[in-house]
Amino acid sequence: MAQFFELHPENPQQRLLKQAVALLASGQVLAVPTDSCYALVCHLDDKAAAERLRAIRRIDDKHHLTLLCRDLSELANYARVDNRQYRLLKAATPGPWAFILEASKEVPRRLSHPARKTIGLRVPDHKVLQELLTLHDAPLLATTLIPAGETEPLNDAEEIRARYQHELAAVIDAGACPLEPTTVIDLTGDEPEIIRRGRGDPAVLGL
Repeated sequence: MAQFFELHPENPQQRLLKQAVALLASGQVLAVPTDSCYALVCHLDDKAAAERLRAIRRIDDKHHLTLLCRDLSELANYARVDNRQYRLLKAATPGPWAFILEASKEVPRRLSHPARKTIGLRVPDHKVLQELLTLHDAPLLATTLIPAGETEPLNDAEEIRARYQHELAAVIDAGACPLEPTTVIDLTGDEPEIIRRGRGDPAVLGL
């Protein structure tokens, strides 16, 4: 049964965060709050964990997974970014945005889009998740927690535990997060392309 970590939204308990990090290090999948909605996360370099994450969401390898990073300095390790793209990323982060970028050689081939060699990257603006990323000391592989066959993401930690108690190792509860997914922008073409409109307002970026 999934563990349930109730964390203070502004001063999360380090003891519980360390327990969550230990679960990630052991190859487990967790449900975590973000600045948009709940996400499923796992260790970036664990192939079995990534496959389990896809299985829970019922998605195949053509579905973009996202790397949750602490800041833009980590983005450079996993994506090729030119000056134009970087200015856009800097204006949008941290925040409820996911950007599709050309994957660097640091990204395992199994994690990038099989046909396009791209990766989704984002820097969340969420205190608890940022603390988790800092303790984990590496990006996390993530996907929005939208149940198979449904269109709306989940937002209630208790409901998530009830529905996925046998598939997740833990659910982190830090209070309700917005019930709206990220805005997804593809930066691999000549001009930015809005793939999904979500919580991030494209007008903020001049799009």
